[in-house]
Amino acid sequence: MQQARSAAPLRLTQYSHAAGCGCKIAPAELDRILKGSSAMFLPEELVVGGSDRDDAAVLDRGDGTALISTVDFFSPIVDDPFEFGRIAGANALSDVYAMGGTPLMAVAVLGWPMEKLSPELASRVVDGGRSICMEAGIPLAGGHSIDAPEPFFGLAVTGMVDLDGMKRNDTPEIGDVLYLTRPIGTGVLSTALKRGLLEDQGIQVLHASMGHLNRIGMDLGGIGGVHAMTDVTGFGLFGHLIEMCSDHASVDLNGDLLPLLPAVAELIQQGCYADGAMRNWRSYHDRISGASDMKWMMAGSDPQTNGGLLIALDIAARDEFIHVCSAHGIDAIAIGTFTEKGEKTINVVTDRG
Repeated sequence: MQQARSAAPLRLTQYSHAAGCGCKIAPAELDRILKGSSAMFLPEELVVGGSDRDDAAVLDRGDGTALISTVDFFSPIVDDPFEFGRIAGANALSDVYAMGGTPLMAVAVLGWPMEKLSPELASRVVDGGRSICMEAGIPLAGGHSIDAPEPFFGLAVTGMVDLDGMKRNDTPEIGDVLYLTRPIGTGVLSTALKRGLLEDQGIQVLHASMGHLNRIGMDLGGIGGVHAMTDVTGFGLFGHLIEMCSDHASVDLNGDLLPLLPAVAELIQQGCYADGAMRNWRSYHDRISGASDMKWMMAGSDPQTNGGLLIALDIAARDEFIHVCSAHGIDAIAIGTFTEKGEKTINVVTDRG
């Protein structure tokens, strides 16, 4: 009697056309979507709203504190359902941390193709989200679910921040040093995973990077010399730097110091990079100089999922900043300097010119 073949391991990433923050609509297309002409009610208590292009909405409570509200969700970026839930949750929580805030609670957002994937798998995803909320010290207090063509998961998070410690993403000062708290390249590694090119060690690196909480942001909120802060997500390092510079600054970016996750440079050379990276690059390439080869183009445009924090720091506050980083076990790297507004927003400089 012939023995039945064992079923191939289920791969969640095969059920989504895009993955993680690579699902984001590219900056140029998003601008077109947000150019609606309808008038909106914007109360004066709304300190940060949709037109600010910041990490979350902020509402002044009138007592020196403010509420932070954000929502983030996406389709599977890894195959393990529990890790997918953790990563999606960490990514949503990062929006609160990036503003110097403290998360208070979260509710889940779940879409699941019930005819294709079992409810038990969905339960593991939610368990992962609950796990990262426990790590952050908050409850997963409920949520909403739908039967959807593709699986997706995320959180709506409510947080709080002292207004004098709130960090925006577009307020760097000329001369500030640009720091990055974690290497980039998760979009490249997740693309390699989806193509079956990533070994177990690479998968572990990917899980660890994307499942890391940016809770250091809570403590950085107490440093006055931190003039601006944001997390690196779907628009890539270049896109979020452009948002930081806004219309009043440029940045000299030292490409030789830009930290990449293991194997990322090699994978890019092999043509392995996220489709979202090319969409990002096409959206803002005319605002960048010096990124002339594929490595810098695709690394800088790589859509990150729960990436590290970008920080604009007054050099006078460096010792206090390094102390906080050390307390969190983080080796932040200085990768550039904010300068007067020039012809290009980002100037990538390397030893090769």
